[in-house]
Amino acid sequence: MIRDNIDTNFLYYFDQGQNLEAYKTFGSHLVKNDNGENTSCEFCVYAPNAKSVEIIGEWNNFAEGKIKMERIDPKGVWYINLAGNYEGKKYKYVIITQNGNKLYKADPYAFYSALRPLQDSVVYNIGGHVWGDHDWMFTHPKTYEKPTLIYEMHLGSWKRKGDGENDFYNYVEIAHMLVDYLKDYGYTHVEVMPVYEHPLDASWGYQGTGYYAITPRYGTPHDFMEFVDILHQAGYGVILDWVPGHICKDAHGLYMFDGTPLYEYPREEDRENYNWGTANLDLGKGTTRSFLYSNALYYMKYYHIDGFRVDAVSNLIYYLGNSERGVNNGACEFIQGLSNIIFKQDDRVLLIAEDSSAYPNVTKPASMGLGFNYKWDMGWMNDTLNYFKKDPIYRKYHHNQLTFSMMYYYNEQFMMPLSHDEVVHMKGSLLNKMPGDMWQQFANFRTLIGYMMTHPGKKLLFMGDELATYDEWHFESELPWSILKYPTHDSANRFVKEITTLYKNEPALWEMDHSIDGFKWIEANNADQSIFIYARYAKDPKNHIVVVMNCTPNTYPEYRIGVPANYNYEYVEIINSDRDIYGGSNKINPKNIKVERKPLHGQKYSMNIQVAPLSIQLFKPVLRKKKK
Repeated sequence: MIRDNIDTNFLYYFDQGQNLEAYKTFGSHLVKNDNGENTSCEFCVYAPNAKSVEIIGEWNNFAEGKIKMERIDPKGVWYINLAGNYEGKKYKYVIITQNGNKLYKADPYAFYSALRPLQDSVVYNIGGHVWGDHDWMFTHPKTYEKPTLIYEMHLGSWKRKGDGENDFYNYVEIAHMLVDYLKDYGYTHVEVMPVYEHPLDASWGYQGTGYYAITPRYGTPHDFMEFVDILHQAGYGVILDWVPGHICKDAHGLYMFDGTPLYEYPREEDRENYNWGTANLDLGKGTTRSFLYSNALYYMKYYHIDGFRVDAVSNLIYYLGNSERGVNNGACEFIQGLSNIIFKQDDRVLLIAEDSSAYPNVTKPASMGLGFNYKWDMGWMNDTLNYFKKDPIYRKYHHNQLTFSMMYYYNEQFMMPLSHDEVVHMKGSLLNKMPGDMWQQFANFRTLIGYMMTHPGKKLLFMGDELATYDEWHFESELPWSILKYPTHDSANRFVKEITTLYKNEPALWEMDHSIDGFKWIEANNADQSIFIYARYAKDPKNHIVVVMNCTPNTYPEYRIGVPANYNYEYVEIINSDRDIYGGSNKINPKNIKVERKPLHGQKYSMNIQVAPLSIQLFKPVLRKKKK
């Protein structure tokens, strides 16, 4: 029985932030007899500052004053065991605060919840899924020297059944459609925006109330397990967006749970996040740490999750994200602890920081830094999009926006994101950001995607970007799939498919992501022509790719570039974003290109190529055929 597990030892570790399975004690838990039948249900909640706690549920029409919970420990653990079968029953806690206020609260540790606008928790048996992903779980490798291309998704607006408010596809239905869809691309992982319970669709899940409760919008917890299982069996990892920093302030959530800031900062100036309308969790508190550490391990154990993208890390490192207020040591220690706990469990897990700060050593081990293994390169994203928004006439004055990232790139282990944040709130879609007429917009779009795929670092692309849509993302409806019937969008989508597949298949584009030997500038300073030339290397330096990116509409039929390979080799153009099948003008290099002993760009050898307008072109060396 849960009651028997609650002793001085349990509460000590819980208070110290060292309880890693708090969900096994708190929450609602079904009790079964020897025949597997539900005989009772235990309810346990932590509310140390409550005067009294009772439980209300649909079994008696949520009648109050009927079922008082017992305070079984002076520190504030409340418990009751109700006889009968409560599986699937909705319930809430009624908490009477020390000043006599009455609070109606969902269970912080509930495994499931009722569909909004209801705010009830649901008794749920979390066990019992029979997993079929054993090969994935035991054999998938670490990502450091592997291709990593993440498809970021909002499950409620990828595809919809119709126009109704709750016309969502089920987790399992989405998984089957996803597997078929992703086969045409080089994606390696799917990242889902938060799927734990949240009251408002418009928050996209980032303002949660039930950290342990998978949202019923798309099905049950077991449906989400099947979602992960299906993707794993098809060879795709699953990453969760996770928000340990702030919570929704709706009355039924964690906020002021027992009438006091139980999980939040005690001081208003630290707690209240006025910009987002949320409350910040105090990650220095032991109770908050036990709650969140247990939560992360819960998703790994019960849902086989492969990684966590941690939201708004700069708001964790600094109080309210303001570096002038100094480093938040409690939050930084929490992150280090999280890293140690997760990687002790499975060192292949991805722990990704969405961090816009310049705080150092974010991706160093916890003994030396914060302990993430990847960090979003927000600087690269901002510089790149600002550059591509500019008319090509003016790009020469901003050339350093595309070269600057390599000045700091090796300070961290970076991921290159083009996320949902860049295509919402009137920012426009990726295509809409591009200058020029329609032809130039699509050409710029293809060049942007090609640049992302050839820049060092792991990749993340938001759903719908692959369609080259003019519309920015709207969570209320599905992606505009019908645009693929138009040749311009269909051709752009074909380029995305082929460049992402090429990325996955070419070790030079990922094998040495985090080594200074994996990237070399060949020509970084040609601002007047806005041409960039660089090489990407695999571990075997003979296996490399030369990238030529032209960010103006000018064509150069004969353009000499320095190359690493000697005259025993020729180069083959393996992809050119200007090909007519992608919607370009077909200024391509169809034949093998001869390497000559003519030094250029710091290289001993060079070759003559045709440079296409507003394009990215990739060249790979092959041994020259000897004449007989």
